[in-house]
Amino acid sequence: MTRTMVLGVGSFVPENVLTNQQLEKMVDTSDEWIRERTGIVERRIAGANTATSDLAYEAGKRALEAAGVGADELDLIIVATATPDMFFPATACLVQDRLGARRAAAFDMSAACSGFIFGLATADAYIKAGLYKKIMVIGAETVSKITDWTDRNTCVLFGDGAGAVVLGPGEDGRGILSTHLHTDGSMSDLLYVPGGGSRNPATHESIDQRLHYIKMRGNETFKVAVRALEEVVVEAIEANGLKPADIDVLVPHQANLRIIQATAKRLDMPMSKVVVTLHKYGNTSAASVPMALDEAVKDGRITPGKLVLLEAFGGGLTWASALIRW
Repeated sequence: MTRTMVLGVGSFVPENVLTNQQLEKMVDTSDEWIRERTGIVERRIAGANTATSDLAYEAGKRALEAAGVGADELDLIIVATATPDMFFPATACLVQDRLGARRAAAFDMSAACSGFIFGLATADAYIKAGLYKKIMVIGAETVSKITDWTDRNTCVLFGDGAGAVVLGPGEDGRGILSTHLHTDGSMSDLLYVPGGGSRNPATHESIDQRLHYIKMRGNETFKVAVRALEEVVVEAIEANGLKPADIDVLVPHQANLRIIQATAKRLDMPMSKVVVTLHKYGNTSAASVPMALDEAVKDGRITPGKLVLLEAFGGGLTWASALIRW
């Protein structure tokens, strides 16, 4: 069977840096409190005139360059995001136009922080089925636009950015070995944005009630995330007849350092094998996994032949993993 190979990776973040010290002046928090509970030191914030498609375009352009693939060769573009430019058209359509990918179909994927891996699994199925040969998957977010900067429990967590991969048919046994997707909608109220959709459309009242910002029950979400991520990484390893020690690099969703450390401990994996970018960028939702993946490729931690395990957890609730022979 044809495997889906990552041909190139790229990422992009806004220039503006928001540090913990700056947040201390905005809400009742401290650098020490943020570091101890999350591991975050700073994050990037998109400008008022910068939209998710702007970040996605830049990441996508870099991924094409890394892959040596022209935009006109793309068959499909999938943008995973919880912060689209608008309800419609899809952010992917805007990216398709800017890249000049005239042949490519384009649509968005909404699975919150797990969105990139959900998109990766979708692209993998298209390529294995022989329907498409070149697909771009982008995780892009401007989470700052839906962050309540008066809520000290959530505003310290999030940042903006984008990461992208170009995929194509694999060779020499390299490529995506398996993907594993899960959802539990019964816990959707642990992490969500209540306003703006058909349930609570935008009104003066919904704005006054601050319904258009992220709401999160942090402690409960943390407990579910630790358990779910442990299970989904073990699922990927066992599905391929491997042992945790066989994994060369773990690329986790960058939500909380304690969650990342708990997953590594479950695998008996040294943190030297784990890619951590959380301290620099915060939680960038669907962008966090491809951004971390790009960093590990660029700095040489990920090289051909290595076994790379991706995992993520997000609103929905959703969680997912993917195992790749690079």
